[in-house]
Amino acid sequence: MNRARATVRSQAGAAALLVLAISLPSACSAGGPPSIVGKQSLRIGVKADQPGLGLRLPNGRFVGFDVDVARYVAAKLGVSPDHITFVPVTSLTRETALENGSVDMVFATYSITPERETKVAFGGPYYVAHQDTMVRRGETTIHNVHDLKGKRLCAVAGSDSWKRVTQELNIAATLVPATSYSQCVTMLLDHRVDAVSTDDLILAGFANREGPAVRIVNAPFSDERYGIGIKKGDVAACEAVNRAVTAMYLDGTAAALLHKWFGKTGLQLDTHVPQFEGCG
Repeated sequence: MNRARATVRSQAGAAALLVLAISLPSACSAGGPPSIVGKQSLRIGVKADQPGLGLRLPNGRFVGFDVDVARYVAAKLGVSPDHITFVPVTSLTRETALENGSVDMVFATYSITPERETKVAFGGPYYVAHQDTMVRRGETTIHNVHDLKGKRLCAVAGSDSWKRVTQELNIAATLVPATSYSQCVTMLLDHRVDAVSTDDLILAGFANREGPAVRIVNAPFSDERYGIGIKKGDVAACEAVNRAVTAMYLDGTAAALLHKWFGKTGLQLDTHVPQFEGCG
């Protein structure tokens, strides 16, 4: 009888240890940043001055491809549109906004790079764009990125686009600083710069707005993987947004949104599920 009671006690102890083991992952996650999975509302960083991607209208409403993708992903996380607060971010402030908790996620033409991955985590990518160059309509000497040698190139703070031209490709362009691509386009039209080089979706949005005043040279030279910025360490959120992005492509929403915002620009749009980053 004593042996039987000891066996029962041993089995009960083993069951308790099993329950504890099952609960350990959530307990361990308490040591890292709290996950945004399960939140009832979200603050999402988007651009406010990029037509077709993230633009704040005079009435305060945000519109664009990034904004629509953010709404879709948030819905898959269980957050309704009226519980989303869009927060304007710039290329320079995206990491800071995630690190200090001002936003929960960032959808803002946020290319995934090794340097950025040391500061934040990325879900996705939700689209792979390609860097190209935009010039004034009458410009006849710039046909590809190498023609930027000796030209005045707009350089946005916090963006890596100009670095690819002058540092990675070693093209001796003259850099003219700016705070945003919206400012770059204004400077291009005012003849203060000769070219704006960045992701083709960004350029297409501005070209669609400016019409015949500008043209894209259509000579892409890089892959830009647009990631969903998440606070570093939130693996659950990364996995959840990757599932959402997969669903967005499989159910046809991604293709519909791409054609909605860029179908008239002449860009060749990729409607296949991108290859994701790992969630580690």
